Amino acid sequence: MRPDTPAENVDHHAEAARLERTAALYPEDAEALLLRAAAHLELADARPAASTLYDRLLSSSDALDNPHLVRALKASNLWEYGHEAEARAIIDGIRTTAPRDPAAWVIAAEALEAHDELEAAEETFTEGAALLLAGTGEPPASSTHPLLFGRHRVRRMLGRPHDDWDTLADTLHSMPVSLDELHDPKRVWSLGSDNPAELEAEISRLRAELGAYREALSRPFPVAILHWPADELAELVSAYPALSAEYPSHEEHLATIEASLRELASSGTPNLGTVTGTVPSYEAFAASEGTSPGDPTLLPQYATTLAARGRAVEWPPERGSGCWCGAGRVYGECHGAG
Repeated sequence: MRPDTPAENVDHHAEAARLERTAALYPEDAEALLLRAAAHLELADARPAASTLYDRLLSSSDALDNPHLVRALKASNLWEYGHEAEARAIIDGIRTTAPRDPAAWVIAAEALEAHDELEAAEETFTEGAALLLAGTGEPPASSTHPLLFGRHRVRRMLGRPHDDWDTLADTLHSMPVSLDELHDPKRVWSLGSDNPAELEAEISRLRAELGAYREALSRPFPVAILHWPADELAELVSAYPALSAEYPSHEEHLATIEASLRELASSGTPNLGTVTGTVPSYEAFAASEGTSPGDPTLLPQYATTLAARGRAVEWPPERGSGCWCGAGRVYGECHGAG
């Protein structure tokens, strides 16, 4: 999650330093942790320092999970403190490379939009949507919704008539205020009104827009359930018999995870996920906490730490995706059946 709390409420420099220290302890998660650190630095208006972190990631000898996203974030940050030419070159490179990750397209297009390059922003949103959505025949994955919402917004500002993708964006939008109203260019004039009722209505619309933006691009920290693959669980229980009460069998372990997630969902808990544990990682975590791996109370702390390190996988999986248990079957035909 990229933070969005203003600098007066959070010590973003301290948070960035903490995340950098954590990245040093867990190099396998350095990409996610350093991206969050860079976001904190941007919020603190320490943009050159944020660029240094982006460069550190891009120059690393370790392969990145999403180098295109890192480049897009770097371009957006560079443009904000006067490096327009370099930012444009990076965005052009992203469009030429045509990554399969929607987030890179969204960040690049929003950077153009933020600097009134509306035509180029629409082209970028459209290129990303055409690459990731055209001809799939499946409902759009939630990760692609920001592409459609951003495209709708820019086209509304340009006065374009609705097309099929704009209609699809309207269908996917779940907030009480419609996208057409949220993205109405005339809204800005209402901010200068002396009428309290008009200002109140505009505040409501802005809150709805902020809610839609956060839901689409900045999913909150997930509530994550710890999942052990069969071989890891066997090794764990063999090494630490005290945990056998927590895990009578692997089948029961998997059933308990699905039941727990469904119960949390039915109670209204949002943003659920799973994290997969390994014995070496768990033992290292126990050592860092100065306690025994056989302590059952350590298990939820371990799950929370894995989620904080960006290891959580969203539950339920998107339609047609593999089951979280790793059995190789589609979720709807595995633990999602029934």
